[in-house]
Amino acid sequence: MFVYGTHRVNVSHFSCNRLASKHQAGISYSFRGNSFVLKHILRLPAAPGEPRVDQTPPEVRTSRRRLRACHECDWLMALPPLRPGQKADCPRCGHILATRHHRPAQRSMALAMSAMVALLMAVSFPFASFSVSGLGNRIELTETATTLIGFHQPLVGIAVILTIVVLPAIYLVGVIWLQLGLLQNEPLPASRTIARALAHLHRWMMADVFIIGALVSLFKVAGMADVELGLSFWAFCIFAVLLLLTTQSIDSDWMWFSLAGEPLAPEGARTGRTAASQGLAGCPTCGLVNRLDPMGRGHCQRCGERLHSRTPHSLQRTWALLVTAALMYIPANLYPIMTTTSLGQSSPSTIIGGVVELIQMGSWPVAAVIFVASVIVPVGKLVALAWLCLVVKRSAELNAVTRTRLYRLTEFIGRWSMVDVFVVAILVALIRAGSLMSIAPGPAALAFAAVVVLTMLAAMTFDPRLIWDTPPPRDSRHTQGTSG
Repeated sequence: MFVYGTHRVNVSHFSCNRLASKHQAGISYSFRGNSFVLKHILRLPAAPGEPRVDQTPPEVRTSRRRLRACHECDWLMALPPLRPGQKADCPRCGHILATRHHRPAQRSMALAMSAMVALLMAVSFPFASFSVSGLGNRIELTETATTLIGFHQPLVGIAVILTIVVLPAIYLVGVIWLQLGLLQNEPLPASRTIARALAHLHRWMMADVFIIGALVSLFKVAGMADVELGLSFWAFCIFAVLLLLTTQSIDSDWMWFSLAGEPLAPEGARTGRTAASQGLAGCPTCGLVNRLDPMGRGHCQRCGERLHSRTPHSLQRTWALLVTAALMYIPANLYPIMTTTSLGQSSPSTIIGGVVELIQMGSWPVAAVIFVASVIVPVGKLVALAWLCLVVKRSAELNAVTRTRLYRLTEFIGRWSMVDVFVVAILVALIRAGSLMSIAPGPAALAFAAVVVLTMLAAMTFDPRLIWDTPPPRDSRHTQGTSG
């Protein structure tokens, strides 16, 4: 028996199997004992009293294996059935392939709307104020960027406003747009394009890093003046938490299945082997396994993402970005990152000088945060990525799992170096009391922001699948491309 809309018709097991072969037409199926449920996931409205979103996991609604290729080691495997609260890991490298949530559309929708309300409050009320000897200043959240533009630092100001307000707002609107369509059982226009964009946006949102920068700034100011936190500060803290929960609530596997179904896996695909050895590639955006052309290129048939067997010129691009970041790190430490004026006397401060100054003031925890974020993390990331590029050809001689974990750590910590940039942005906007006390940004602010962006791009261009590739024989390595 199958259900189509509100009609029930008896069918044989043979006809059920024939119907299951038509899944690519935009129809999803699930077997429940002797019952066969047929529903068009894009066109049919929900019946009265029926949930707006089908909560049946995608692996239950399809009658065949769902193949996935690990994005970090390229191992081809069948995605196991998942229940809410469960996740699937790659058996080779431990990379998380999918995480199943309970009521994913409702969950993401509620979190995104709450985060948007908190963001609107954060930009509508005073962020912080300070006073010293009867003089003071009060700022709003957006002034942390506009003040930098007024000090002829437009690139740094644009980077600040993009990472803490603009990109998070675009991300939340996109999540609300997608989940609204899924709740109505009718994806809204441009849903696939928006879903692709969300996968690339989340790493550039730094609201949580900005909160750490704000706390560091307030600790530094507290010893010189009276500081008062505004409603915007607390609203932004709530926003940062809700934004983090929203990104973690996105069930990408369920979302793409609900948007576009699951096309048939390429014929002849075998699990327990790498996808590249079979002329296949897993989409980094929606996860679908696709057949590549003889040149090792293609496009995902579900989301349209460009695919490669290995990222073209991965090592060359990574090296270029690392060398540029290393060169920019020199002026970032030699030049002052900000200049403090107190009672008419100006004193420039470098990154290391600021750490020493905090230690002399007795603010060891704050000094440790700045030192780790501004010195250890950038240098460690440069060294780690350079080492990975150097040893990538020795895949058979070194532990690939350890190197993959190092790559994950490097990719995760890179964005936290923006703490120092946010500290400068907040202090420059807040401390404005003329010759009595004021802070201006230094040339190192732009150089250090460039180091952070360049190292993040270097981690993105490095293809971790190269770590797991078997190196060619020594006598033929000179004929091989470094990017695979």
